[in-house]
Amino acid sequence: MREFWVSSGHHLTRRSDGGGLAVTDELILAYVARPELMPPAEASAAERELHASLLRAPRRAVPASEIDAFDDADARANWKVMLAFRDRLVAALSIEAAYLDLIRKGAGNTPPLFLNQLVHLILRNALDECDDPYILRAAELLFRPQRVSFHNAAMLLADLEVIESHEQGGHSPLLAMFGQEPASELDVLNAENAWTYWSRSDAFTMALNIGSDARAREALARVIEAWVRHLLHMEVRVEPLSAIEDQDWRWFVGLDAEATQIGNALWRGETIGEEARSRVLATFRLTFSDASYVDDRVGNHPVYVLLGMTRDRILRVKPQNLITGLPLKRHAHAA
Repeated sequence: MREFWVSSGHHLTRRSDGGGLAVTDELILAYVARPELMPPAEASAAERELHASLLRAPRRAVPASEIDAFDDADARANWKVMLAFRDRLVAALSIEAAYLDLIRKGAGNTPPLFLNQLVHLILRNALDECDDPYILRAAELLFRPQRVSFHNAAMLLADLEVIESHEQGGHSPLLAMFGQEPASELDVLNAENAWTYWSRSDAFTMALNIGSDARAREALARVIEAWVRHLLHMEVRVEPLSAIEDQDWRWFVGLDAEATQIGNALWRGETIGEEARSRVLATFRLTFSDASYVDDRVGNHPVYVLLGMTRDRILRVKPQNLITGLPLKRHAHAA
């Protein structure tokens, strides 16, 4: 089995008997050691003492009075957010259970970055035995925002952070002269270079052709199946579609805010303009192996899954929509 996504922190956890990831002291310490929480030279004695004590005992209870004793307002805010997040992790039976609690009961002030990190970690566990770089690259969409670009008739998804780094560093002036984008400087995942993914899985430097490469869309379908299976413990089958031709469609899930907005408009019977249609990057049909868990209004009908981009061509997938948005009966949410 090949290693991948070391940056997920997977090595700081251990798998529990139920298949989830246990919340370990090592994982909590990784959060305590984040740069935002490192006391600066001018930090008060109270802040330095709290940080040192949590490095010794990362699960110890911290009364509000300790935080209120900090001189710096930003430090107080950062620690309150971090400790609230830590307490929800510690209270859960696993990382997966903590994530489900956050998305079902409300994340509160939990930073989106922390939610993305949990998704990264959960997917690392769910895909632990995966040997297909296409599936792993497609899975990055669930926790890494993407920039969409069009190059040589291909619709490319490239890691937004990587692209912004290229732009800040100044990409090739020759490419700019010909109107090409930084994504064109990245390797696009294909059958010939897929083997290189393993050595750079944590660099996120491979683009994915979600447009004309059918294997990329199939890979995303497998990721959706794995995500639902791992978190909801139910089997679904997901198939890429070229278009939704069902005249009696009962339900859809938008994988992002844009797709949800467009899907809602279609649901209301509104006419969708060409510009909005062009922002739908992919569509899928999802069916359940066991329809007894499905809302009676849907029954054996498929659920359609939409993937879209913003007007400035950014893709920010919300994987929680696949958990909270599926038409499941109430008892099916006990997973």
